[in-house]
Amino acid sequence: MNPQLMGIWEHMRELGLCALAHANRHTAYYSMINSAWHELAVLQAAHAAEILFKARIAQEHPLLIFEDFPKISASDEITVDLLFEKGKTIEWSDIPTRLWATTGIRIANIEQFQKFGKLRNGIQHFAPPSGLDVTNETLAFIYNVIDPFINECWGLFAIDYDEDDEEYIYLIPALAYREIPFLVSTEAAKCFENWDVDWDKVKSSYLCIIQERVEKALKN
Repeated sequence: MNPQLMGIWEHMRELGLCALAHANRHTAYYSMINSAWHELAVLQAAHAAEILFKARIAQEHPLLIFEDFPKISASDEITVDLLFEKGKTIEWSDIPTRLWATTGIRIANIEQFQKFGKLRNGIQHFAPPSGLDVTNETLAFIYNVIDPFINECWGLFAIDYDEDDEEYIYLIPALAYREIPFLVSTEAAKCFENWDVDWDKVKSSYLCIIQERVEKALKN
């Protein structure tokens, strides 16, 4: 492998996690000066997912994320610059098959993945569907699709990626009051008492799930 291509997947993963933090911030919070935060969060969450899925494929080999390769002779070398200029990576719809074929990993909640891709395209190129709670859709996508994926691949937790200086305090209530389950990291579990959630306002079954995950995280 060209040494230039080594470590590409790690750069992609870092970029994807930064996009995830941006999506968490924009979907769980409200801006007084930017009314498009929640719609932007859809684009950012989809962007994060696409980069992270492709990063895992690229971890096997960077060239596996490409649909079309530059036309070169056998004596030429494939460089990062050449791929940047002339390569074409796979489309959103091709990611599940390529991921499974190269890693054996299947995307959790695949129908939600496909549905969210359509939502992203609609918002980016037209407008969101009327009457749709895009905040709920984005949080559900992050924690039903991205969260289990990055945990399975790298032992990471979506809840740890937020641009708020006060980690976990406000993001978790946005999930809890919508009763969206999320994986709990050790760091988040240590702050359980500081989560700004009135647990009397959520179903006991949801609370049990979260408590079990907190206890499991604290044992690790």
